[in-house]
Amino acid sequence: MISGDDFYKVMCAMIPLYFAMLVAYASVKWWKIFSPEQCSGINRFVAVFAVPILSFHFISQNNPYHMDTKFIIADTLSKVIVLVLLSLWAVFFNGDLDWVITLFSVSTLPNTLVMGIPLLKAMYGDFTQSLMVQLVVLQCIIWYTLLLFLFEYRAATLLIQTQFPGSTAASITKFEIDGDVISLDGRDPLCTESEIDGNGHIRVRIRRSTSSAPDSALSSSINITPRASNLSNAEIYSVNTPARNAEISFGQGELVFGYRMSSPRLSGYASSDAYSLQPTPRASNFNELDSTTVTTANTPIWIRSPAGGKVFRQPSPAFSCVKMMWESPGKGERQGGKDVVVHEEKDLSFRDSSKFPAAEKEEAKGAVSSQGMPRAHVMLGLILIMVGRKLSRNPNAYSSVLGLFWSLISFRWNVGMPSLVKYSIKIISDAGLGMAMFSLGLFMALQPHIIACGTKMATIGMVIRFVSGPILMSASSVAVGLRGARLHTAIVQAALPQGIVPFVFAREYGLHPDILSTGVIFGMLVSLPVTLLYYILLGI
Repeated sequence: MISGDDFYKVMCAMIPLYFAMLVAYASVKWWKIFSPEQCSGINRFVAVFAVPILSFHFISQNNPYHMDTKFIIADTLSKVIVLVLLSLWAVFFNGDLDWVITLFSVSTLPNTLVMGIPLLKAMYGDFTQSLMVQLVVLQCIIWYTLLLFLFEYRAATLLIQTQFPGSTAASITKFEIDGDVISLDGRDPLCTESEIDGNGHIRVRIRRSTSSAPDSALSSSINITPRASNLSNAEIYSVNTPARNAEISFGQGELVFGYRMSSPRLSGYASSDAYSLQPTPRASNFNELDSTTVTTANTPIWIRSPAGGKVFRQPSPAFSCVKMMWESPGKGERQGGKDVVVHEEKDLSFRDSSKFPAAEKEEAKGAVSSQGMPRAHVMLGLILIMVGRKLSRNPNAYSSVLGLFWSLISFRWNVGMPSLVKYSIKIISDAGLGMAMFSLGLFMALQPHIIACGTKMATIGMVIRFVSGPILMSASSVAVGLRGARLHTAIVQAALPQGIVPFVFAREYGLHPDILSTGVIFGMLVSLPVTLLYYILLGI
């Protein structure tokens, strides 16, 4: 039975975290202390320094030679069950890969580091910190990597379907990716070039159209003056920022933190990028252009709206070079003495997760059924390269691996960390939890709506997060033999709020970011009473 002292101990651990979040929320929403640009800087510090160093601090102090095997197997088994069930649904019941990724993220990837460690330590004791750290290591090294793999697979599949329709893609034998291409998520303008050898095999080169194609139609027809990064003068957009002369929905618009500034330019930086795997963003040359679509003979054109983040594709031959350009909201304009043509095509962006109308959806499914794809090893090579490049720019990946590496050395040979290094890390890691919650408060304050995806979808997401997840975890834990406090710990940690990293991936790849955003914001508010309810029920 849970006593009053136990309940008070839990509240003493959690209220300070929510206090930090409340102060941040009030600082932006009511007191107007921080501007959106300042929020961007705070979020950047949290992502690059505070959270990675906090991860390193916990992981380096955990003994990897005394791992709780049953607890790890139970957590792994619950995630594998979810992934298998969703995969069977996608294969045998014509399920959508987009929803497989989103449902897997919502049901299995909680905020273990920031919320799990202090909450469960207060509920069940110090031994739970080691259990949570073990799960954090698995999340950072295995599950987030798997999630990134799925996102890149989806992006690569959609890119191939739009650029090499029909059976053409089956002849692709090699992908060559330029070194400055970080991902296929569509954040950078990409250009694909293909060559056919005598045997009919296709070799495809993927490159950034702005950095490595100076002779492109865009560069030769429009005078673009490069400019330095506007990181110190960033404009931050809200989840529901309206487009100019257009209406955008969540799947189509760029989901970023904050609210719209007076300038109509598209920002080169969003505070959600603070959690991103991308390098420090620079303002795009396209920001200075409202519409720069130039028609060229036999050139397929990707046209992107600065406000809505949409990409449209002009019908084109299968093997032509692809350009990405801005689209004007009008049907046709004349700018700078040049005719500007706007193509009103349906949205085929591989960054867009919006739902097709019923007729278009059926048409798309019919096209996919006859769509050829490269061989498995060709696709695998492409995706692994992209995943590796994304991970190489993720501070949390480095901190997790380095923390695990140091713990292996430290506990194997009983080597202590030098005091200079230890206390240098400690001074930042001590502020990590508070700063992470403060950053979440800033994020909440900069959004126009806490429930961004609608009441019905939010309800479904909360049920999956706080009911289905704990049920699956409890079944897996009982199956592997967990009992007592460890079983209770496994169930409560499955009811933690939505993790931040899945939301970042969803925003970057344009896949249901509204659902993940609601999971992060509304889930933080719901999680405390829900976890307390589980704690009380399990203690009866």
